[in-house]
Amino acid sequence: MSSDAGVTRSTSEDPWPVRVVSQKISAWIARLGWVWVDGQVAQVSRRPGASTVFLTLRDPSADLSLTVTTNRDVLDSGAPQLREGARVVLHAKPDFYAARGTLSLRADEIRQVGLGELLARLEKLKKLLGAEGLFDPRRKQRLPFLPHQIGLITGRASAAERDVRTNARRRWPAVTFRTVNVAVQGPSAVPQIVDALRVLDADPTTEVIVIARGGGGIEDLLPFSDEALCRAVFACRTPVVSAIGHETDAPLLDYVADVRASTPTDAAKRIVPDLAEEVRVIGQARSRLDRAVRNLVDREAHRLELLRSRPVLARPQLMVERLATDVSALRHRVDRCLAHTLTAAADDLRHTRDRLRALSPAATLDRGYAIVQRTDGHVVRAASEVAEGDPVRVRLADGELAATIDAGDRRQASPARRR
Repeated sequence: MSSDAGVTRSTSEDPWPVRVVSQKISAWIARLGWVWVDGQVAQVSRRPGASTVFLTLRDPSADLSLTVTTNRDVLDSGAPQLREGARVVLHAKPDFYAARGTLSLRADEIRQVGLGELLARLEKLKKLLGAEGLFDPRRKQRLPFLPHQIGLITGRASAAERDVRTNARRRWPAVTFRTVNVAVQGPSAVPQIVDALRVLDADPTTEVIVIARGGGGIEDLLPFSDEALCRAVFACRTPVVSAIGHETDAPLLDYVADVRASTPTDAAKRIVPDLAEEVRVIGQARSRLDRAVRNLVDREAHRLELLRSRPVLARPQLMVERLATDVSALRHRVDRCLAHTLTAAADDLRHTRDRLRALSPAATLDRGYAIVQRTDGHVVRAASEVAEGDPVRVRLADGELAATIDAGDRRQASPARRR
């Protein structure tokens, strides 16, 4: 640490005395000057007959506190009804008390934050968190259908704890809880809830986390609209259910949580299914399935009965008999057609044979005529075609004769005879 002008630097050979260090700390703190401070009153100490009042001012979002000293007149003029848990804004100057080595704030003005101002601050914070996407429905996680272990953050022996546990086990007796009891109002509420949230979120057996509290005034529910708590819930990997107050209560935690329950009892209904209802639904589904199967079987049985009642299946031989009749008729037609064709062909053949016989030289020979041929097979049609002494063959209807042409055989036929 550097020294003021004219003071040498601290070394191991030349260390500063405690009083010098205290003076330097006091000087550094005094440089901050007068500041406006916002906080929550954790303790008020008014000593009878004393003009000085001592306050413990706590940060609502962190486990930090400072001592504040002020004059009784300052407190009575600015916040005469000040009580523990109230939110205040004060004008103070940091003061380091060297004799004890303590830091405190010396206030010359104290203002108690009214309900209207609190609501205005909450609305401003709500718009800020909404703009950052902490309320976006697309970022919310779905609850498991049947969580085996539920993490519960609530006040010790509170009605909210009893409602959640009793109603959840009434719906599903096998469900288990890991409960972390915390302060649900006052200066220590937010740090304890955030710590419990961190512990349960790190537990792999915890499948859903419920933050529950009964009803109360706006001031009582302020911890559940704290920015630090809202951001801690948004950062959780485990689904978070908000069950704060009654239906009309709407702390900012309700908007950040994955599921908002109107009451602790409603939270129990949302995190576990109703065993009796599930059994009833399963029974109805089984009944519908049974009816569907029976209807299907009946419908298919009716179809089979219709198919079996058809003649082709009732008396399959009828189809064979009908086809056999058709085959027999076709065979008879074929036989008739073939016989008719053969008869017609036979008649044609007979007629052709008779015509051939009528035109055949053999028929002429049968009538007593003969055919004269030379030895080379040439048919002799005129006497001039042979000479005297030529050998010829004479074909008769039955056999042949060999002959020789003599002079008397070569008489010329008259033209009339040739015709």
